[in-house]
Formats: sequence, structure tokens, C-alpha cells
Amino acid sequence: MRTIANSLSTTGLALLVALAAAPATAADIDVTSAVDAVTVYPDGASVTRVIALDLPAGDSTLVAKDFPLTLDTSSLRVEGEGGARLTIGAIDTKPPRPAPPVNLSEIDKRIEALKDEHANLQGAIDAAAARRKFAERFAEASPAGIGEKGEARPLTEWRAAFAAVGEEVASADTAIREAMRKQREIDREVARLEQDRAVKPPNRLEVRIDLASATATRATLRVTYSVRNARWAPLYDARLDTGAKDRKPALELVRRAEITQNTGEDWSNVSLGVSTVRTARGGNAPELNPLIVQYPQAPKPVAAGSASDLAMPSPAPRMARQALSPPQSEVLRMQVAEEQQATAEVNGFQVTFKIPGRVSVGAGQGAKALRIASAAIAPDLLVRSVPVIDPTAFLEASFKQAEDAPLLPGRVSIYRDGVFVGRGRMAAAGKDETVRLGFGADDKVKIERTVLRRNEGSAGLIVTTSKTDERAFKTSVRNGHDFPLRIAIEDQLPVSENEEIVVEMLPSSTPPTSTNLRDKRGVLEWAFEAKQGEVKDINFAWRVRWPKDKGVVMAPGG
Repeated sequence: MRTIANSLSTTGLALLVALAAAPATAADIDVTSAVDAVTVYPDGASVTRVIALDLPAGDSTLVAKDFPLTLDTSSLRVEGEGGARLTIGAIDTKPPRPAPPVNLSEIDKRIEALKDEHANLQGAIDAAAARRKFAERFAEASPAGIGEKGEARPLTEWRAAFAAVGEEVASADTAIREAMRKQREIDREVARLEQDRAVKPPNRLEVRIDLASATATRATLRVTYSVRNARWAPLYDARLDTGAKDRKPALELVRRAEITQNTGEDWSNVSLGVSTVRTARGGNAPELNPLIVQYPQAPKPVAAGSASDLAMPSPAPRMARQALSPPQSEVLRMQVAEEQQATAEVNGFQVTFKIPGRVSVGAGQGAKALRIASAAIAPDLLVRSVPVIDPTAFLEASFKQAEDAPLLPGRVSIYRDGVFVGRGRMAAAGKDETVRLGFGADDKVKIERTVLRRNEGSAGLIVTTSKTDERAFKTSVRNGHDFPLRIAIEDQLPVSENEEIVVEMLPSSTPPTSTNLRDKRGVLEWAFEAKQGEVKDINFAWRVRWPKDKGVVMAPGG
């Protein structure tokens, strides 16, 4: 017995020592998080949530069950600080388990009581239906006009009998309708309770963060992650003051960010920014496969495409323009408040506009437009026309993009002297590039293009060796403004891609100021300054010559 007692004592002591040496199991701490900051990209967003808590000493696991299901789990990052040294361990995510409602027993009791009430009402319906059937049978079977001894009954008794039967049928019908109405109400209530008692699928993601703290402390953690169902697109307002005889023109260019998001979480009272970084483009340029030239093979049936299709490399996606970051000054429009100027963070490869104050953008609530920048510009005005297509004179403002922040492609709302004149497109423009914006028709500049000559014939000293097509035009321009104005007229000279087809501009033509305008072959421009009331004529003539035994056609080209 002594040996057994000593053995038990030794075993118990060893167990106590092992328990004391084993590390304590990390305690789960339920926490809540709040969206604090969001940066929106053209094809996604980065969201930062804040968790603040009193953290005990030792190991803990924070459990937050309020993250959106749409987040990219591989993008989760955690950082934070506290009054003691903190160590961040593993970060895990999982959808929360579907759980039945807390008051399930109460819901079941209520459903049971409603079903009992439904059954009682069905009994009342059956009883009323039996009463009505009995009254109807009595009216059919009872001879109303014969007494007990076969004599005729008085008319008053007939009426009393008719009334009794009618009242009984009407009472039964009323009881049936009322009971059925109550049954319908019970059915609706039971259906609602059945939905309440059903186990609902999770709509939030559970995030678990392992932490270790040397001592108990107040800690703040920031959890950042990426979501895809969000974007922003650039919008512009271009407001042109055309000036006057004694006032130079001025242009105000307002940039806006149109933000939409369907991430499943509301961004309420957050610090908001928009960035030019395209997160969905990937990190590398596309790969090219070898392009093989060989003799054609015997045709083989294929599911789709052809052998030549398969040999060609797939078209590379258009590369996004790398955006420089704008300077620190931009404007946010809070829909019910005055518009404010935002700040911009600029580095070599991106721009992030920081919206001042706090902003709210709800999930699935449509687009929200925020003013992010504005600039006052001294533009150069020009009236441009292409009378070969349309003799209308269009006012154009051009300027050099002076901001470090590039102008990204987007829609432009055009205003001229306070009047909305239409919408256009802003082309991408980096710093020091020239931007051209159209501001509608200028009815004070009259342009007329007339055909002076159109001859088709043959050429050759003795024997006809070639055919010719010769044409001459005159374009008249009148400046009806009371101040000088620069005007540009565009026309086109045919372009030959065959050495046998010769195109020449005739000496009677007014020399153009530019050829192959904007790198378009054969497009000519005559640019000049027209004084107030001045009329200017532009002559343009050309000849095309080709072999007599062939025919030619003129068609628009690329």
C-alpha cells in the first residue's frame, strides 16, 4: 500500500508541474471594427478598418465578424500599436457558421399557437357551411304553401319562412368569409415566422487575428484589405469665358471623381481618396509567343478559328497610361455643402487625391461625384472648320497641361459663357502636352466652300496615255466678330498608294500651313488670323493621273 501511495503522489506532482509549464491557451476576444479609410482605384478599392480594444497580457485571438464577404483574403494586412509591445501572429478568415435565431423556441410556440387557431377557424367554417347547407335543403324540401292538413298557409307565413332561410344563409356566408380572412392573416404571419426561424446564410466574413502583448494595454489595430466591386471614373466640367474686345478669354477646368461601389459594406464617415493606380492590370507586360512562317498544311477541321488564327499571338491588352500624381490641391463636392479643394499626393508613378473631411458612400446606392481639382487656365481660342464635310465653324480652346497630375480620359461637360453646349471626351494628357476642347458652333464665323472646276479626261501629246481627274475649290471665310480671331480650315488631298497613280496639288492652290495634320496622310490645314469683319479666300486644286486602261476609286482610308 505504501508503494502505491508513493507512486500516486509522484504522478500527481508530475502532472502539476506539466500543467504549470504548458503555455496558456489563447483566449478568443470578440471585437467589432469600423471602416476608417478608403482609397478607390479605377478598378477596385483598398479599405482600412480600425479595431480599438483593451488587450490583456499574454496571447489572445481577436475575432471580428463584420468584414465583407467580397474582400480579397490574400490582401489582408494588419498593423497597430499599443502601450506595450505587441506581436501580431497569424491572420485567418472564414465565413461565420449559419446560426438559428436566439428566440427559436418562442418562434416555434407562436407558430404552433397560430396553427391551432387556424384549425379552430376551419372548424367554424365547416359548421357555418353545414348550417347553410341545412337551410338550403330545408327550403328545397319543405312545401311552403301546404299546412299540416293540406290547407294553404297565409302569405305572411310564406314571407317569414323565406326571410328565415335567407338570414340563415347570409349569416353562414358572413361567418365563412370572416373566418377565411383570419386564416389568410394567420398564413401570412406563419410564413413570416418561418422565415425568421430559418437558418440564414452568412453575409459577413469572420477574421481572426492572433496577438501577444507583454502587459495589459489599450491597443489600436488597422486591418487593410482589397475589394474589387468598386471604381472611380474621371469627369470634367470645362467652363469657357470667351472674353471680349477688352477682355481675354478664360477657362475653368474642374475635375471630378465619380465613385460607385457594390462591396457589400457601407463606407460611412470615412477618410476617402482616389488613386490612378490600376490594380487589376497585373504586374507584368503580356508575353508574346513565337510567330511561325511555314508552308500551308492540309486543312483540318477545328472547333473554332483557323490554323492561321492559332499561329497569331493574341492581341495584347492596351496598356494603361502611367499617371503622375497631381499636386496638393483638389476639390470635393459634398452634395449639400460648398465644394472644397482636396489635396493630391504625387510621386513618380501615381496620383492619389485626398478628399478633405469625412465622406460617406453607400453600397449599391449609385454613383457619387466628388470634386477633386480645379484650375484657372488662359486658353488659346481658335475657330476650326472642315467645310468638305460640314461648313459649320466650331470654337476650340487649347492649352498646355501644366499640372503634374495628368488629365485622364473621361467625359467633359462643356459650358460656353455660362451656357451648357454639350458633352465631349477628354483625351489623356500628361504634363506639357497640348489639350484641345471643342465649345460648339460659332455662328458669327461664316464659311462657304464652292466647286470651281471638276474635269475628268485624258492626257498625252499625241496618243492618249493616261486618264486624269482635276478639281478646284474655293473656301470663303468671314469673321463676323468685333475682334481678331484665329481660324483653321481643314481639307484633304487624295493619297496614292500605287506608283502608277500620281497625285499633285496644283500651283493655283493657296499654300497650306500644315500637311499631314495630326499624322493623318493628305489632311491639310490653312491657319490664319482674320481681322474683325475680314473675308479671306482659300484656293485649293489637285489633279490625279493614272493609266488609261485602268480605273480608280476614291474611298476613305485609315
